[in-house]
Amino acid sequence: MKKIVLGFIVLLSAEIVSAQNMASADYHFTLDDCLNYAFGNNYNFQSVKLTETAKEDAYNQSKMERLPSLNASLSENLNHSKGTDASFSGSYGLNVSMTLYQGGNISNTIEQNKLRKEQSYFQTSQYQNSLTIQILQTFLTVLGNEELLKYQEAVIKASEEQLKQGKEQFRYGKILESDYLLLEAQYANDKYNILNTQISRDNNLLALKNLLSMPATDNLQILSPDTASIQMMGVLPSVNEVLEQTNQTLPDLKISQYNIDIAKISLKMSKANYLPTVSLHGSIGTGHTDYSNFGSQLSNRLNQQVGLSINIPIYDNSRTKSKTTQSRIALQQAEWDKKQNELDVRQTVVTDYQSVVSAYNKYQTTNIRQNAYSKTFDVYRAQFNAGSITAVDLLQQQNNYISALNDYIQSKYEFILKRKILDVYMGVQITM
Repeated sequence: MKKIVLGFIVLLSAEIVSAQNMASADYHFTLDDCLNYAFGNNYNFQSVKLTETAKEDAYNQSKMERLPSLNASLSENLNHSKGTDASFSGSYGLNVSMTLYQGGNISNTIEQNKLRKEQSYFQTSQYQNSLTIQILQTFLTVLGNEELLKYQEAVIKASEEQLKQGKEQFRYGKILESDYLLLEAQYANDKYNILNTQISRDNNLLALKNLLSMPATDNLQILSPDTASIQMMGVLPSVNEVLEQTNQTLPDLKISQYNIDIAKISLKMSKANYLPTVSLHGSIGTGHTDYSNFGSQLSNRLNQQVGLSINIPIYDNSRTKSKTTQSRIALQQAEWDKKQNELDVRQTVVTDYQSVVSAYNKYQTTNIRQNAYSKTFDVYRAQFNAGSITAVDLLQQQNNYISALNDYIQSKYEFILKRKILDVYMGVQITM
């Protein structure tokens, strides 16, 4: 009986573990993997891409407006009045109509929808750039947390050794109790720093999953890229080259130009309301008054009609005039918006370019600084172990090293982020 119960428990545990594995997935992603996954799964990005499909459908439908429309009608009626017998009657017909001329509105509508369809592609690219920058920032923040953790783990091992050494020195009266308590406090603070960095890493991983539209329960581990090429990132094209490339590729500027082109066509369509509309229409129909000689009635009542109609606008309470004025104002606004957008983009690119230069210089400086403090800290540790310096001297150098280390890691990934953002502006594929 015990064997049966034990076997049932083992089987149930295996099923639970299997269900948990099926419920959550395990991912090991590089930056390229994150971007590719996001472009295929991010909910907002998929919604933006659906707009492209909608604009494509609107464009295709507008082209169909050149074709005639066809409608069929059929009715059957029961007629009855006092003193007469009930009788049936019916009518059947086909109606066709086609707009021959509408001031060019059909052609303009087709052209306008074509422009909107093309513009939607750049709007998707615009959102893709925004999503890329968000993923870059979060991904690099996680990388910074991971790198900081490695250094902090090395520091806490040193703190632990210092605490053990201090305890021995205090036991033999080589250091004061206050020095030993400082070592103990430093060790506790180092453990707290590790915990804070782990929480920051986990929160940023959760934010990265959200950008990927990945379930929070899935296990996501990011793979560190080779940052040895960071020196190559410091080789920048000139600011004029960056501006020229940005002007050619940045979707924001393309969108502004499309707004102008669409507004120009809207103005044409508003003016078209002053012009007459010419339509061609035709119909064929028949009917019956009862069901006797049904076929003969249909043939005898067969009728055809074809006609041409012209609708000439004379006075519409100045609606066309007002609409034309509004369209002209919208065009002027689109032109001013484009000019302002060009100025904003130029200012943003130049400012970010200068930020990249500054960030690279800061990275080089902090790298030298943390190397110097790292070696100084090693020397002070050896001196403390030999009993030649106090715990205060040692901890001061340790805190200097930790501060320099934090500055170095922050400046390193800040530079990479800003450098890659320039690549986004220039339309360069983002890889690491």
